[in-house]
Amino acid sequence: MSSDEQPLALVVVGNATVEGRLRSILKNQGWKTETCGDGDKAVDEFVDLRPKLVFLSLDIPSMDGHLAALEMRESDYEARIVFVSSRQRITTARNAAYSAGAVAVLETPLTQSVFDENWDSMMGDIPPAPGLADLDELYPEPDEPEFPPMPIPPVMPVMPEAVVMPEVQTPVTAPTEKPKKKGKWLKRILVLLILATSGAVVAHYFDFVDLTEYMPALEEYLP
Repeated sequence: MSSDEQPLALVVVGNATVEGRLRSILKNQGWKTETCGDGDKAVDEFVDLRPKLVFLSLDIPSMDGHLAALEMRESDYEARIVFVSSRQRITTARNAAYSAGAVAVLETPLTQSVFDENWDSMMGDIPPAPGLADLDELYPEPDEPEFPPMPIPPVMPVMPEAVVMPEVQTPVTAPTEKPKKKGKWLKRILVLLILATSGAVVAHYFDFVDLTEYMPALEEYLP
């Protein structure tokens, strides 16, 4: 049988040991496998690859196995899903299998004998998936957080342009000349006259000048 003719199984168990065991057993059964470790991505892989079988664990990243199984059944109602679980979680796995309409539940550790015992069930009729009716209630989409409206910043008032006052030039006035004090000059002239008169009188007494006819007038100005 060529590779193109081999049926495909998608393995999403999130455990390297269990994953390796499943791949080995499926290879012996003549199947090829694709593996994925992320529940959300596994749904996309299922839509793209359309595998004949899907092996799912409950505890896988990003999306638990129950929800991933419901998403696959919603995409293709003929999806064949097998849950793989440890003994501690086998009851939870069986409840999920009923909800998603899985064809079988396999308990780890996996052996060829366990696989053979469930093979007919895995290849048999696909049960209904009652969990699809309650999918929105079982896994509601988270509401987007509502943020209060951002406050609108107040509009800054437009400041009026500064008014440039015209420069007032102070008129420059020419310095006024102080009035000359006439009294001061009169005093100086009077002093000079007195000195001149006194000198003339002295010169008369020493016979340098004859002031006989002017003496009566000069004596009026002498002290």
